[in-house]
Amino acid sequence: MNYNLIIADDHKMFIDGLLSILKDAPEFKVTLTAKNGAQVAKYLDINGVDDLDLLITDLTMPEMDGIALNQLVKEKYPKLKTLIVSMHIDGVMIDKLIRNNADGYVPKNAEKEELLTAIKSIIKGEKYFSPEIKRAYTDAMFKNEKAKEIKLTTREKEVLKLIAEENTTQEIADILFLSKHTIESYRKNLISKLNVKNLAGLTKNAIKMGLLDE
Repeated sequence: MNYNLIIADDHKMFIDGLLSILKDAPEFKVTLTAKNGAQVAKYLDINGVDDLDLLITDLTMPEMDGIALNQLVKEKYPKLKTLIVSMHIDGVMIDKLIRNNADGYVPKNAEKEELLTAIKSIIKGEKYFSPEIKRAYTDAMFKNEKAKEIKLTTREKEVLKLIAEENTTQEIADILFLSKHTIESYRKNLISKLNVKNLAGLTKNAIKMGLLDE
């Protein structure tokens, strides 16, 4: 049985490499190669997905990126399976794709055998996320849960944001109309609550935990 695929990536070298890999799997036929999600969306709008089985897409592309393309496909063409192949391994991004029903995700440095395994698994109706992707997702979710356990006051959040913006203790005191001693106390409390050793660690952990997005 033959299966029809679409590949979307703005790097010709990657597309050529993937086409070369697929030559060893004659059951897979590439119906379309596209430079961005907009080209894929246009093709699907005209031709539909009745003859298609899998979309393989990068994340970072001009005009329409892989996240937007995956969301469009899952909303308008849920029959079409999607596999993300990207150099970006970000837990938050992975979570967003999972929430939008992406069927798989492998890094661009994956071995040929793993890529073919992912394609075959997804076409059979299974999900496939490489071990590296699963670890990144698990780490991100753990950090999110830890962040939920940290309770910051409104004033602590203000001080944390100003620290992340690289304001000095005196500058923060002036901005918030507080004493330098009070700001130093807030800083010590924040370092303790986030379980870090210094201001650099404070900012780094705050970003990872999403505390600066509130």
